[in-house]
Amino acid sequence: MNKKSKLMTLAAVMASFSMLFAGCGAGSSSSSSTLKAEPADGVPSSYTGDLPLPSVKQRYDNHLSRDKVKDGGTLTLGISEIGPNWNYLSTDGNTGYMSELWSWYQPSLLVSDQVSGSPIKVNKDYLTDMKLVSKDPMVVQYDINPKAKWNDGSDIDWTAFKATWEANNGSNPDYNPPSTDGFDKIASVEEGSNAKQVIVKYQTPYYPWQLVFSDLVNPKAADAKTFTQGWVKNPHNEWAAGPFKVQSFSDSQVTFVPNEKWWGDKPKLSKVVYKQMESSAELNAFQNGEIDAASASTKDDIKQVRGVKNTQLRYGYSTTTRVIEYNGKSKPLDDIKVRKALTQAFDVKTYNSVQYQGMKWDTSQPGSELMMPYQKGYEYNMPAEAKYNVANAKKTLESDGYKMGKDGYYAKGGKTLQVSFTYFGDDATQQALATAYQAMLKKAGVKVKVVNKTESKFSSTVTSGDYQVLPMAWQATAALGFVTSAPQLYTSDGPSNFTYVGSKEVDSLVKKAGALSDYSEQTKATNKAEKAALALYGTIPVSTAPAYTATKKGLANYGPSGFAGSLPQDIGWQK
Repeated sequence: MNKKSKLMTLAAVMASFSMLFAGCGAGSSSSSSTLKAEPADGVPSSYTGDLPLPSVKQRYDNHLSRDKVKDGGTLTLGISEIGPNWNYLSTDGNTGYMSELWSWYQPSLLVSDQVSGSPIKVNKDYLTDMKLVSKDPMVVQYDINPKAKWNDGSDIDWTAFKATWEANNGSNPDYNPPSTDGFDKIASVEEGSNAKQVIVKYQTPYYPWQLVFSDLVNPKAADAKTFTQGWVKNPHNEWAAGPFKVQSFSDSQVTFVPNEKWWGDKPKLSKVVYKQMESSAELNAFQNGEIDAASASTKDDIKQVRGVKNTQLRYGYSTTTRVIEYNGKSKPLDDIKVRKALTQAFDVKTYNSVQYQGMKWDTSQPGSELMMPYQKGYEYNMPAEAKYNVANAKKTLESDGYKMGKDGYYAKGGKTLQVSFTYFGDDATQQALATAYQAMLKKAGVKVKVVNKTESKFSSTVTSGDYQVLPMAWQATAALGFVTSAPQLYTSDGPSNFTYVGSKEVDSLVKKAGALSDYSEQTKATNKAEKAALALYGTIPVSTAPAYTATKKGLANYGPSGFAGSLPQDIGWQK
């Protein structure tokens, strides 16, 4: 759920803002000899040996300067979901899929060219500068590019910042922003020396202030009814301002073409096409030449895409953490002891061995949903009692009044302990994970009903709370995002708290990091808050996901790159 630091539901091929599209130096070896390191543009299909481990500090997206990218050409990609709500800045539209679509045609104010995500820079197409002009009181100044205009011809000016603040600050319950954090600390948004300058005054200090404004709400689409309902099945080119525009769209396909009103560098691609398809169909479409890139998540996927001629496999460390969510407003998961028992009965090691079978990857369980294990300040925040232990799971249930029945399942008050496990799509690995989870819980006397839905139902399922146990993923879009993501995920009324579990203690702890300016103090405060949040057993971090992307040879500025990003107008085909 974006907002610079925001996390997104479901792992997407790319994310918004700094995860958008990536890049790094080109050149790869097609030698059949053993590769000691992954080339910056990926492993070529001519190489049949073992894949070398990627570097945590490296970008693997064939990052090239514009003069090395061809003018023209089409990029065709698969996507699991298109819409229905095109407002990425609302909770209903805030998915990784919509983030990817928005990145082509909507403003993105911030960028980073470092895998670690630091330093954060302004996107010069939209901002010429942003700076802290006063610490007490905290005042931030934004200078908007004089050329920046919305597609309807009106200037992008200070009123867009005001509209964004008003839609996101939580003061009006008719809006549905993914997070209010940061915006709720602002006292006023005013015009500076002219309409292209913005003065943002904070009522209390907030860090990292750089991440508060990364996207903009068009003032003409800023009323609550339009914000929440006005984007359904309508991308609204007139309210956009980016290098591309939507030429056509439907539930099954979206086509972008260069925006003739764009003031920045001319897009290298002449067309970008997204075709809606299940992820399993995406691999077949790539193999058949129907699309130009596809993500791989299993050993069989990787084997399949490596067998396609004139392709490159680009893989590296992602910013995605796979998790399992418990719906705490559903019975019996409204009982913390039941959630704790399920956690103790969950064999994460075995689950991850299924997820990453045949892949050389670190399958150990991470201890955080806010920070990646390779980030400075990361700590293992899961409670000690959460460790996998079937005997302990049974003891927890028995202490809660459950008794083992003759059928091998626990029951209380004459009702068998049963939960549903929901997964999406027809991918064989996801099916195997669901079956594995069912078998694990059976050992602890918990009955699991497996529910399968199409991938296109993901967003509606999450936002409606129509699930009990749900495997999904969070994708961090900025290295400092842990500060603003903590309130989003863990506060009692957090807009992305899909566990519906919280406490006053966690609410208090979670909000403290945003008032601290020192990085080490921020991480200490965040870790303390997350330890308290995870002790409520509403969510479980499961694994740190790798990013495997297969592309046709020569695709530039596209692929795994950590927190680094490339501008959409620079993506294209290498000369």
